[in-house]
Formats: sequence, structure tokens, C-alpha cells
Amino acid sequence: MATLTEILILHGLLPIEALDTLLAGDPADEGAVRRLVDSGVITELQFAQARAAQANLPFVELLEYSVEAGALALVSPLVCRRHEVLPIGIEGGRLVLAMVDPGNVFALDDVGEASRMRVSPMVAERSDLLAAIARFHRADGELSNLTTTLEEEHDSILSTPDPSDEASDDAAPIVRFVNLLVSQAIQDKASDIHIEPGEASLRVRYRIDGVLHEMPSAPKSIQNGVISRLKIMADIDIAERRKPQDGRMSVSHGGRKIDLRVATLPTVWGEKVVMRILDNSTTSMDLRDLSLLDHNYDAFKTAYSKPYGMILVTGPTGSGKSTTLYTTLYSVARPEINVITVEDPVEYRMVGINQVQVNPKAGLTFASALRSILRCDPDVVLLGEIRDHETAQIAIEAALTGHLVLSTLHTNNAPSAVTRLTEMGIEPFLVGSALDCVVAQRLARRLCERCKLPDLRSREQLAHLRFPLEPELALPVIYQANGCASCSNTGYRGRLAVHEVMTVTEEIERLCVARASSVEIALTAQEQGMVSLRDDGWAKVGLGFTSVDEILRVVA
Repeated sequence: MATLTEILILHGLLPIEALDTLLAGDPADEGAVRRLVDSGVITELQFAQARAAQANLPFVELLEYSVEAGALALVSPLVCRRHEVLPIGIEGGRLVLAMVDPGNVFALDDVGEASRMRVSPMVAERSDLLAAIARFHRADGELSNLTTTLEEEHDSILSTPDPSDEASDDAAPIVRFVNLLVSQAIQDKASDIHIEPGEASLRVRYRIDGVLHEMPSAPKSIQNGVISRLKIMADIDIAERRKPQDGRMSVSHGGRKIDLRVATLPTVWGEKVVMRILDNSTTSMDLRDLSLLDHNYDAFKTAYSKPYGMILVTGPTGSGKSTTLYTTLYSVARPEINVITVEDPVEYRMVGINQVQVNPKAGLTFASALRSILRCDPDVVLLGEIRDHETAQIAIEAALTGHLVLSTLHTNNAPSAVTRLTEMGIEPFLVGSALDCVVAQRLARRLCERCKLPDLRSREQLAHLRFPLEPELALPVIYQANGCASCSNTGYRGRLAVHEVMTVTEEIERLCVARASSVEIALTAQEQGMVSLRDDGWAKVGLGFTSVDEILRVVA
């Protein structure tokens, strides 16, 4: 049998610079080829194709394959995950099995014994196979079975008057239900989990790519047990059900630690729980990955490269403001400067940065914390949010006395930040002097690269939407969502940011002192080169990143 090295060379899959390294060692060493994959010399796809050719077996792309439900039911999810295999069909009385390593005889034996059928193996790319296992063996089915069990057992588990008993470790089904709920959300790359009591059931929704998706609901009978279990995990008072509470918990998933911020809210049918998933591994710390176009990137980089001044990031809740601020902080933080943050709450913990958690009960508010940290010799200050006059005043004074201040503000666009600060009672001349740059942003869903289709709107339809068109040029190629297995039939996969970056120039500073309206400031900023949120969105539509409908959804 040819070695993997020989297969790679024969099929032209091996770069010339890697030949000497491989040929100098044992040509039959699969580990050497695996190291080439890990170092990025060859791809997982090339490695899988070479394995298939070596074993003289067919290679399968699972995203394009119609998997049979009958075959899936023959092998348990536990066996599939343990051996990294997936039954995908039945042909000629044999079970067709997609697998990563066709030489794994233990996997073939276990699958053959479980299905009581002879097995025909096929080779798949590892990441493709793991995604398919996650897709076809989701926790949803297990959750549904578990809720049925819980409903049958609720008399013995949930009827106790002591709320702490409801969430005790003896109630294993409740613990398992909560663990499955959280792990499925992390696996689906959700940003939030909403657990909402209703009149007849417990509603569960995940926010994925900015849009809420309904999950299988749970019976009303397990509501108290689930909420109490979550409150215990988040170190929240389980006896207090009349007022909102906040907490935090950590879970282990896939070998990494993931934090969750937990908030409870009393409603007429019980306590609603919202968990924000804070997964550091999905947060890029490179400004180039924030989807800033070159013009906006240059303007923003010029602002944060200064040793002093105020930079504001504005937008509604869930628009990615914290991600932008943390990424900016990561870019400016160096061992020779002192960086201090004041946040409510501290979402992502960063090495080498002093992060302060606001605690109003102890008298540690944004304003009091900010006053204190200015006596701690900071170079860069990150303020979670400017909420009131006192906080705004201290932040403005910090920016005027040689500190770089980063913060957020809730406004609809960048020019409105100037008028918002003056409405808080800050003197206009101080706002104009301290404010250096304002970034407004929204998050839009990114089109799935596997299934996006050309958008066939006419020139008149695009013109009606104020899409920028050149009269003498042909219509640009733009795309719309379609839907496939890769994106769970949504047509979108991942998100990108749409920006509006306004640099505070002398002209805008004069308008600020004159108490001009945000409309006047916006017109002047656009004359000086500011790209509006919608125009930045249209630019990203033209680049094929997102769709017209998505920009219309997120930008007014």
C-alpha cells in the first residue's frame, strides 16, 4: 500500500518546500503528515483525500450528502462521538459509514455490532464530520426525552416546598437538562440563552447571529427546578424571587472554560433568566477583523494612536461595542503603559490590564471608581458606559488632562454623541475639546459562502433603496441569502459590523460650541469624508459580505 506521503506527492497535494522534511524521515510516518496539517502546510481536506486514496475508499463531503434518518438511528450519538464516525445511508444491505480514520478497526467493530449490519466505510474531513455529528445528533432530542422524564418525576423531585431542594444534585435530571441547554447553546455559537416562563410551558430561545431562534420548550412543571439550578450555579439568592438579580458562572466545554453572565427578571409567570455567553475563544483581538473598511480603519487608528482624547463607541445593546473596545484596548495595551477599566460587569478578563467591577451596593459606582483610578496614574482608561452627568464630566476632564479615554454611549449614530453629551449637562466647549472620534456601529449577519445566490433586483429597485449606482456602469454583482445545511438553512453564517466613524475636526468642534443640531453636524462630517452607516453597509453588500435585506434590517 502506498504511504500517505507518496499519495500526497502523486496527487500534487504536497508543496515542494515540504518534500525534503518528509523524505528525510520515515515515509510511512502518518504523524509527520499530521504535523504538516497542524502547521498549515497542507489542509485537513487534502489530508482526508490522501487517506481515502491510500485506503482505496470513496471520499465524501457531508454537506453535499443526503444523510438517511434510518441509518442515523442505528448507531447511538455516544458511539459516533467516541469514534468520530457517522452512519449516512444503507446501500445493498450494508451500512455506509463516514469516518475520519478508515483504519480504526475498533470503530468498525463497534458500529457493526450496534447496527447488526456489515459496514462500508467512506472517508470524510474531520471538521466536516464533527460538524455533521453536532448537526444530526443535537441535544434537542435528548432534551425532549429528558423533559418527558422530568414531567413524570416532578412529584418526587419538584414538589418540595424548600426551593434549594429543587436544584439539589440529587435531582440529576434537572442538572442534566441545564447542562444540555448550555452546551447546546455554546455548540450553536449562540450569544445569549433566554429562558422564559409562560402560562403553560417554559420557553427556551437562543440568540444566534443576532436573531432569536426558538428551541424545544420544556413543561411548566420543571420551571422552578431549572431556574433554581441556574441561580445556584450563578451564586444568586434562590429565595429571592421578587426583584432582578445578576450573577456569573463558568462551565467547561470542549476542554475550555467559558463564562456566562446571568440576569434574572421577575415576570407574571415566574422569573425570566437570560445568560450571556462570554467565549473568549471566539473574540478576535485584531482590529482588521472588525470589518472596518480602509477609510474607517485609518481614521479610527489615527484616533486611538494619540496619547490623549476621548473615543466613544455608540450603538444599541448587542451591537458589538464591547468587542470593539476590547480589541482597541488590546491594540494599545503595552507593558510600559498603565491601563485601567471600570465596567459593569467585567465581561472578558484580559491579562496585564487592571479591571474594576462596579458595585453600587458597596458605593463603587462608575463616577466614584473613575475618581479613584485617576489617582492611580493611568495612561489609558476604559469606561464601560457613560450614563450620567457626573461620570461624563469626570471622563471629559480625564481626556483633557492627558489620558486616553475609551467608552460607550447609547445613540443612534455618531453625530448624535456630541449632542447627547451636551444634553447631559457638559459644557459644549469641553465636549468639542475632549472628544476626538466617535464610532457608531451595528452588527449584520454575514452571507453563507456555500449557498449565497446573486440578487437579481433591477436598477430601479436598487435606486429606490438609495443603493449607490454609477449611471454609465453595469449593475454591481450583489448576493442574497439562500440556505443550506452548513448555515442551518438561514442563508447566513457569522456576523460583521457596519460602521460610521466621525473624526471631530475644527469645523465640528465649532458646531458643537454653537450647539448645532446632530443633523447639521452629520452634514458637515459627511462633507469631510464620513461614511454613513447605511453607505458602509451598501459597500459591504457590494463586496458580497452581506445582503440588501440584512442592511435594511439593521440600519434605518
